[in-house]
Amino acid sequence: MLCAGIVALQANLAFAVETGSLAPDFSLQGIAHPLQLSDFKGKVVYLDFWASWCGPCKQSFPWMNDLQAKYGPQGFKVIAVNVDTNAEEWKKFLEKVPARFDIALDPQGTVASQYKVKAMPTSLIIGSDGKVLVEHQGFNERTRSRSEKILSSLFGDKQ
Repeated sequence: MLCAGIVALQANLAFAVETGSLAPDFSLQGIAHPLQLSDFKGKVVYLDFWASWCGPCKQSFPWMNDLQAKYGPQGFKVIAVNVDTNAEEWKKFLEKVPARFDIALDPQGTVASQYKVKAMPTSLIIGSDGKVLVEHQGFNERTRSRSEKILSSLFGDKQ
């Protein structure tokens, strides 16, 4: 009985996209300009879902800034999708924690639902072919290290 409950819980945490499958395309208004995922085909994309109230999101933004600066010239793009329903909240967040990458706005949660986001932050690394390489929930040393290893191997770092 306990085992069945664990399996059911794991099924509820499943992502809409499986590793190796194509990431669903989307179009959202961005802070600077409209963003469509398919516009970045041929680039590696770090797709991050975040909210202003999320503590780990505050920790992840400086790291994502560093990733964008390091790998951007090599065909890498960070897109952070905000799910706040109140624009004042994400604006306050970004005043305190600036982003040097694209921010997309999903106040109705349409794209977050499409990706079955259950926790903040939820992030995916999407390969240049549009397929999901990895996804993870939360932001901690383990998820950070896992992402860095994948990006390092994709971009040929010798770290």
